[in-house]
Amino acid sequence: MRNGMHTDVERCVRAVQSKDARFDGWVYTAVLTTRIYCRPSCPVVPPKPENMTFYPSAAACQQAGFRACKRCRPDTSPGSPEWNQRADLVARAMRLVADGVVDREGVPGLARRLGYSTRQIERHLLAELGAGPLALARAQRAQTARLLIETTALPMAEIAFAAGFASIRTFNDTVREVYALPPSDLRERAAKRSGNPPVPAADSSGTPGVLALRLPFRAPLNPDNLFGHLAATAVPGVEEWRDGAYRRTLRLPYGHGIVGLTPAPDHIACRLTLSDLRDLPVAISRCRRMLDLDADPVAVDDQLRTDPVLAPLIDKAPGRRVPRTVDEAEFAVRAVLGQQVSTAAARTHAARLVTAHGESVDDPEGGLTHIFPSPEALADLDPESLAMPRTRRTTFTTLVRHLADGTLHLGVDSDWEETRAQLLALPGFGPWTVDVIGMRALGDPDAFLPTDLGIRRAAQELGLPSTPAALTARAAAWRPWRAYAVQYLWATDSHPINFLPV
Repeated sequence: MRNGMHTDVERCVRAVQSKDARFDGWVYTAVLTTRIYCRPSCPVVPPKPENMTFYPSAAACQQAGFRACKRCRPDTSPGSPEWNQRADLVARAMRLVADGVVDREGVPGLARRLGYSTRQIERHLLAELGAGPLALARAQRAQTARLLIETTALPMAEIAFAAGFASIRTFNDTVREVYALPPSDLRERAAKRSGNPPVPAADSSGTPGVLALRLPFRAPLNPDNLFGHLAATAVPGVEEWRDGAYRRTLRLPYGHGIVGLTPAPDHIACRLTLSDLRDLPVAISRCRRMLDLDADPVAVDDQLRTDPVLAPLIDKAPGRRVPRTVDEAEFAVRAVLGQQVSTAAARTHAARLVTAHGESVDDPEGGLTHIFPSPEALADLDPESLAMPRTRRTTFTTLVRHLADGTLHLGVDSDWEETRAQLLALPGFGPWTVDVIGMRALGDPDAFLPTDLGIRRAAQELGLPSTPAALTARAAAWRPWRAYAVQYLWATDSHPINFLPV
C-alpha cells in the first residue's frame, strides 16, 4: 500500500473483504450506512462495496462525521509507515504532530519548525491526509483520552487535561463525537469487556503510578536484534535489561518518565511511569519510533528478498526492525563516544558523563538512576575530563556546542540530507558516524554503512563485494530499505547486539 491508495477503491474493497491486517493504518474504511469507520481487518461482516468509502487517516474519518468502530478500534492500529520512510514536508509534519508539537505550540509552532507558512502546512496536509493539523492533533487527543479512560481510574477532569484538551467540555464533546459514548460509559464498557476494574494511575500521596499499555505492530516482528541492540549498548543508569524488559529513562516536554518494553507475540507490552501525564502521547510516540513499530515489514522484506544473497537471511528470521532512539541529540553524542572503540568502552564513556552531568531520577522498580544529560548540560564540561584522544574531544565538544546553541538541530522534523551535510562539515565526522546517526537517530530507512567493520565482514562471508564502493553499488538494488539490510547483515555475526538477552 502506498500514499494515496485510499483512492484505489477496488484494491481497498479487496483488503476489507479479505480482512487483510497488513492494510491497517494505511487506509480506513468508512461505512456510509452506519456512519462508522473501521480497520480493513475489522472482524464484522464486510459491508457492501457501494456502502464503503475510504480515507487516509482516522482524523479525516472523524472530520467527515464518522465514529470509530467499537469492535476493531481503528484509532489504535499501527501508524502509517509513510511517515517513517519519507522526509518530505508532510512526513515531517506528521512526526511533529505525533510528538505533540501542535498541542504545545499550536499550528504556528508547527509551521515555524518546518519553515513554512501555516497556510502551506494546512494545504499540504489536507491534500494528502484529508485533515489539517488541528484535526490530526484532535484525533490524537481523542485516542490518548480513550487510553486513559479505559486503563486507569483517573478522574475525568485529570484525563481531559492529560490528553491535551483545553476544557472538560471539549473533552466530553470530542469523546462522544468520536466514540459515540460519553467518557463514563466508555470506561464502564471497557471494564465489562476485560472483567477488571480500571487501574489507579496515582496513589493518594500523588506519587505517579504506572500505566500498562499494549503497543501494536505489523507482523512479523523479530525482536532479537531490536532488543538485543538496545540491551547490549545500554548506558548504565539510563538503560537496563531487567526481567525480560528493556527499561530506560525519558526526557519529556513536561517532565521525565521511565518506560519498560517487553516483546510479546502480537504486541509490545509497555509499562510507563510519568512525572506528568500530559507527556503520555509523546512518550508513546517516541517508544514506537525507537522500536520502529510503524514499519511495513512485508514491503521491506519483499524488496530485500529479491537479492539471492539476502533471501536466506530474511527467510530464516523475517521482520527485523531498525533499533532507533527516543532522543536524537543523545544518540549523536553516544555515536561520537563510540567512534573507534568497543561497545563496552562506549558504554563506559557514556556512563561517566551520565554520573557527572545527568539529572537524577528515582526508580522504585529497578536500577535506573539518571536521565542522559542534555547538550546544554554538557556544553560547559572540561574537555580534559574526557578520557579519549584529543581529536575526538574536539569532535565531542564541537557537536555539543552546536546542539546546545541551536545551530545544529536533530529531531523528528530534521531534513535528512540537509542534516547529513551539516554533520559532515563538523570536525571528526566521517561517513560512518553520519550514516549511523541517519539510520538510528533521524530514522532514514535507506541509511547505509558500507565502511562498518561488521558489514564488511558479513559481506565477505556471504560473497558480496567487501570494498565500500563496490558494496554500495551492489546495495543500490536494496533501496529504499538499506538500513534494514544492515540489520540482516549484522545478524550474521555472533555479537550480543543480535540476540535477545536471556
